[in-house]
Amino acid sequence: MLNNLDKYDVVLGSNSPRRRELLNDMGVKFRVEAIKGIDETYPASLPVEEIPVFLARIKAEGHPLKENELLITADTVVVLDESVLGKPAGEADAHRMLRALSGRAHRVISGVCVTTVDRTESFADTSIVHFADLTDDEIDYYIKHYRPLDKAGAYGIQEWIGNIGITGISGDFYNVMGLPTRKLYQLLKTF
Repeated sequence: MLNNLDKYDVVLGSNSPRRRELLNDMGVKFRVEAIKGIDETYPASLPVEEIPVFLARIKAEGHPLKENELLITADTVVVLDESVLGKPAGEADAHRMLRALSGRAHRVISGVCVTTVDRTESFADTSIVHFADLTDDEIDYYIKHYRPLDKAGAYGIQEWIGNIGITGISGDFYNVMGLPTRKLYQLLKTF
């Protein structure tokens, strides 16, 4: 499938091992070229639903495209109430985030941008994740053993915390991992 992409040098503009795994599982032949030095701040007035697409587009703009390249960039945010939980600044911040998520539902919004020299398309996808009540010992165990400091909201659903702490998901599971594969697949079919 996605034989239409054979005409492109597909580039994943991300160092995320989860995004690499998911794109590989989709059967896409690609190479990784992390886009560095991008200012990932966004306007304070930007609605939370638009933040990940804004960031995915900023990342795409940071990569000078060659004629035959198709670039995929993405960003994911965790939103509790209307507050964006980014990557934690350290273990204490990770604990604070997980304590806030405990026993509550939150949104995970991923934005994806697919770019060629002739075309740019982007979209967002939202999933609702429900956390069980977590004890401080469970939170500390997770932080100590899984080091989720590189993850929005301080957790990876595919890790231990997802196994013991997630009571339900509404929406795309893979979106919560950082790449809404179903929507991306549908978009890639059009290139």
